[in-house]
Amino acid sequence: MIYHRRAVLGLGAAAGLLALPGCSSLPGLSLTEAVQRLLALSSQNAFAELLQPNGFFDSQLARIAVPDSLGGSRVTSVAAALLRSKPVQDRLLRQVNRAAEKGAELAAPIVAETIRNMTISDAAAILNGSPRAATALLQRQLGNTLVDRMLPGIGSGLRLFDNEIINLVLSQATNVDFAGISRDVSREVGDAIYRSIGAQEESIRANPRATNDPLLIAVLGAQRAF
Repeated sequence: MIYHRRAVLGLGAAAGLLALPGCSSLPGLSLTEAVQRLLALSSQNAFAELLQPNGFFDSQLARIAVPDSLGGSRVTSVAAALLRSKPVQDRLLRQVNRAAEKGAELAAPIVAETIRNMTISDAAAILNGSPRAATALLQRQLGNTLVDRMLPGIGSGLRLFDNEIINLVLSQATNVDFAGISRDVSREVGDAIYRSIGAQEESIRANPRATNDPLLIAVLGAQRAF
């Protein structure tokens, strides 16, 4: 999809915009810029996978489960029995994960912009921290923004139930809170995105040379040497 390519290219541009100013910790290198570039590349790689067709559904790390309320106690007994049936649950699972892709499309440029403009008070601590310390910083700085901005896309995706059986079941269900379901799924998608970025960060830290990025190779290689 064109939007998918634009979102991923936007993250690539975020990485490319990072300059290489001097730094007192390592001559000629900036630890702050290294953290930003680490996050930009981790995010780019994560979204490149998630925004593929069935990117969430096919991922053991990012797959989104069907909400309890679509087959839980808040539906009628007849509808619940149908909702819990394997064919319907399989269809719902695919639909929820397609909705996750809609949310991720909206999330990618927000993540890129946040990385470009983020405040990093102690880059050395991030680089010397846990394998996913930079991702944790990104999550703290974004707060609830990611969920709020993804909500419209995920809500739209969840309404696209294109299976006649599911439409019939949902028409029989009572007290199904679609707004609540959309927000719950948005939170799950946000967590999945951070897990995916974190996994990419950990991989880059473990083998910075694979990035072919001179700054990351120099800074992360120096960190690993201690």
